[in-house]
Amino acid sequence: MTLGWGGIARLCLANAAIGGMAALPVNLFNRLMTVELALPALLPGFLVALHYAVQLSRPVWGHRSDTKGGRTPFILGGTLVVGAGLVLTGWGIAFAPNTQMAIAVWIVAYALIGFGIGAAGTSFLALLATAAPDDRKGAAATFAWLMLIAGAIAASVGAGIALKPYSPERLMLVVPIVAAACFVAALIATWGVERRLGAVPAPQEAKLGPALRATWADPAAKTFTGFVFLSILAFYLSELVLEPFAGHIHGLTPDESTKLSGGKDGAALLGMLMAGAFSTFKLGSLRTWAVTGCVISALGLMGLGAGAALVPFTVILGLGNGLFVVGAIGSMMRLAAAQEGATGTRMGVFGAAQAVAAGLAGLIATGTLDVARLMMSDGAAYAAVFGLEAVLFLAAALVAMRILHRPTAPLLQPGE
Repeated sequence: MTLGWGGIARLCLANAAIGGMAALPVNLFNRLMTVELALPALLPGFLVALHYAVQLSRPVWGHRSDTKGGRTPFILGGTLVVGAGLVLTGWGIAFAPNTQMAIAVWIVAYALIGFGIGAAGTSFLALLATAAPDDRKGAAATFAWLMLIAGAIAASVGAGIALKPYSPERLMLVVPIVAAACFVAALIATWGVERRLGAVPAPQEAKLGPALRATWADPAAKTFTGFVFLSILAFYLSELVLEPFAGHIHGLTPDESTKLSGGKDGAALLGMLMAGAFSTFKLGSLRTWAVTGCVISALGLMGLGAGAALVPFTVILGLGNGLFVVGAIGSMMRLAAAQEGATGTRMGVFGAAQAVAAGLAGLIATGTLDVARLMMSDGAAYAAVFGLEAVLFLAAALVAMRILHRPTAPLLQPGE
């Protein structure tokens, strides 16, 4: 049994909850550590990298949701663990007696946040992969991503408003409220869903090791994992260098570069809606839109690196990113659901590749740019970074096309 449009929309509320909780560490807590506490920016950067590193546990959570016969406990349990990490982080910022104690608390807290996001996010995608019919996976991926963004915006803006005027005591009031609200949203999203869908199929492999080896032995799953790693690495590299590029090379002020990023995000939203609608109405497959999005993103990056007009090629980059995101996530759900009893494990493997790529992106983007600027002009340095990103996107497109042309893969039928 699968869900209708209303059921899919309600289930995606869980992703809004995950997005809202995940936004606080990279936005609010980052600001408080570096500004109010005057700590080095490297510290929150390390903590964010830690929260990505522990998401290598995603295959564990995915496999356990396969073997335990349900995803909902892992979604709800994961959101509770993230909430505990958020409250611990807030306490360390507000009331830790010294910096050493605060750092120790934050390390534990960000590890909890990473584990919780890994458990909840992997289980949510595994549940959505089986709940959404094949012809609606593109639309489901679009809605899941939009809800993730909406949750992040709501939590960030809501917390920002509630924290005025800022005080440690107010912080320790606001953070638990945000965590509780996100848990309630996840509870509403998942309540009774799995009872309607029926029991999770018995796992193909009861133990994690054999389950991972079985996933890795599937050529389509292995190749798609490489696609996820390359494309997500390129995606996050471009996120980190666009605004500095606009300031250094084109002389945009902070508010102007922020508007530029907003234009890119708006184009990405359009790309997401296009990919979701096209795939739903069988105008091209999800994998086709993932490949197309990678190629268009690469073209946008090459234009920016070549010194072409800033706004049009930023819009092209955003449009490609949006097409790619929906095509990739929809394909991920379809491939994960292709093997009964292994959906969670497969989603965990793909999620681990995504987490590693996202964690590495910051180090590679900033490190490459710093080294390049020591050796060449600013314009040439940014061109080198954009060129690297374009190559990664094109490599991801080639990897995905290998699967597109594999006639035996059930994932690749047109009109997914």
